[in-house]
Amino acid sequence: MAKTGMKAEEYVKYDGIGLAELIKKGEVSLSEVTEAATAAINATNPEILAVVENWEGVTPAEARKDSLLYGVPFLIKDLGVVMNGKKNELGSKLAEGFTPDFDSTLMTHFKHAGLVTLGRTATPEFAISTTTEARAFGPSRNPWNTDYNCGGSTGGSASAVAAGMVPLSHATDGGGSIRVPASVNGIFGLKPTRGRVSNGPHLDEVWSGLVSQLGVSRTVRDSAAMLDAISVPGVGEPYYTAPPAESFLTSVGRDPKPLRIGLMMDPANGAKTCAVVAESVARTARLLEDLGHQVEAVKFDLGVSWEAFVHANAQFWTLNTASWVELIAELTGRPINADTLEQATLVVHEYGKNVSGMDVLGALGTRNRVSRSLGAYFQNFDILMTPTMPELPLKIGEYNKVQSQVDGLGWIEHVFRQSPFTALANLTGVPSMSVPSGYDKQTQLPIGAMYTAQFGDDSALFSLAGQIERAAPWNTRTPKVWAGR
Repeated sequence: MAKTGMKAEEYVKYDGIGLAELIKKGEVSLSEVTEAATAAINATNPEILAVVENWEGVTPAEARKDSLLYGVPFLIKDLGVVMNGKKNELGSKLAEGFTPDFDSTLMTHFKHAGLVTLGRTATPEFAISTTTEARAFGPSRNPWNTDYNCGGSTGGSASAVAAGMVPLSHATDGGGSIRVPASVNGIFGLKPTRGRVSNGPHLDEVWSGLVSQLGVSRTVRDSAAMLDAISVPGVGEPYYTAPPAESFLTSVGRDPKPLRIGLMMDPANGAKTCAVVAESVARTARLLEDLGHQVEAVKFDLGVSWEAFVHANAQFWTLNTASWVELIAELTGRPINADTLEQATLVVHEYGKNVSGMDVLGALGTRNRVSRSLGAYFQNFDILMTPTMPELPLKIGEYNKVQSQVDGLGWIEHVFRQSPFTALANLTGVPSMSVPSGYDKQTQLPIGAMYTAQFGDDSALFSLAGQIERAAPWNTRTPKVWAGR
């Protein structure tokens, strides 16, 4: 490759590890890769609004040059990770202009891995939604069909990766926020086991342990390499889930042993998965059988009623959001009202202020019952397979129409109706991933299948995802909004 600039069609051919290898070999310079990524962001972002602010990328001084991700263009979500001197506005007018003066532990790990951070991506306000349509910045769109939403709460990162702006991007997941946007944007996303990735130094857990951090990527190996790089405990961690004996990246390249997979096609709330999604997931199940795995239809028992499951999650979501809102209001000196917050956030804040200690203890009891029930399931199966989403994403503007019609609990119920499969892994702390499964021919929108493993067994998921990726590659299609054009 001539060192006269990296063309867009060359840049998008490579995943993160591939770009880093080019840099190491001297086939392209680090600055040329950075310039290509910046051009990709500038070319595609006006159509999808995935990135809310981009800046000149600087290779971190503390970067390890032998890192597998050295020099790779990267974006961080506007929430969950803090970068010194860069805005962290949480998708909200309440936090407008808020600029921390330190790096969070995770940001330090990203820098050490050599990732070149070029900007921050859109999120719904305070991440309490599975669509990314924040009033503060405007709706982020799905690059496959811009009439539709790109999922949430990590919708901006997923849309950016799917459109070819960067090969991988930071993501958080408190109820499906990595896996939902990965599914609807046709990319890979894994929520790690609780305790693998630090939320320090100012936080031990996020949302009472529901939130895990990693990223989204176009290839499985990029996510694995990123988790290898950031699975390092910060100073004074309250607990830490140690990495496996071999790297996660190694797991990606090794086919798993024959697995016992339970397939639950319909969600536990009594609804039905739509036909186009069910057909896509069923095709993937047949592929898994062809690969030597045993797939059996199951109906997983939560151990509690659906209503109790949602209510327990709502106590954690609303209480933590209320506390977060109060903190940001104090730091910015702004009032908590309809000028600074969306209606959904206001009612969640109001509900959360009234959650009692007894309510939290009750929610913890529900978490225990659900965790024990899932543990019992894994005595007989290796993997729980479901659709990631029971329906295709809604058109822009549809999801938020109920904001003025619900209270705080009602908003959480609404979010869980949209994404009824994903929160099980958050409540119990187990790893879970969304892997591209197909697409809807009418809308061109991608469809994902979700795989959940027992606590600590992220390696089994990476191994299975790598096998699926080799058997049924998903990067043969590109979206309507694509940096390579």
